[in-house]
Amino acid sequence: MSTLTKPNHIGRKISRIRELRDMKQEALAQALGTNQQAISAMENSETIEEERLVEVAKALGVTVEAIKNFSDEAAINYFNSFNDAVHNSHFGNNNHCTFNPLDKLMETVEENKKLYERLLKAEQDKIEYLEKLLKEK
Repeated sequence: MSTLTKPNHIGRKISRIRELRDMKQEALAQALGTNQQAISAMENSETIEEERLVEVAKALGVTVEAIKNFSDEAAINYFNSFNDAVHNSHFGNNNHCTFNPLDKLMETVEENKKLYERLLKAEQDKIEYLEKLLKEK
């Protein structure tokens, strides 16, 4: 066997996908109704039963094929191509405002002042009404 070829180690692929999804073994264990030690053992296994693989794929939010075909190189290429596409398009470069953000902020502050003043007036009216009721008694 060549040292360049890697075996299709499903457990290692599950581990990498779990890590990329920022999920701990405990979280995957809980989703599968098992414990962390079982997840550790599964991730060290080269093969996994198909039905268990379906459960793991569902818990990770990926397809069984995604697990079987996963490679670090493909993931890196995917994200690099995504970044290139973003930089070569107007998707990431549309940061020109058609208004002054500080003006919008000040408009909001003024609106909040008006709302506060109306609330304060309503409370003062309520107090006057209650005082009037007390004087009548």
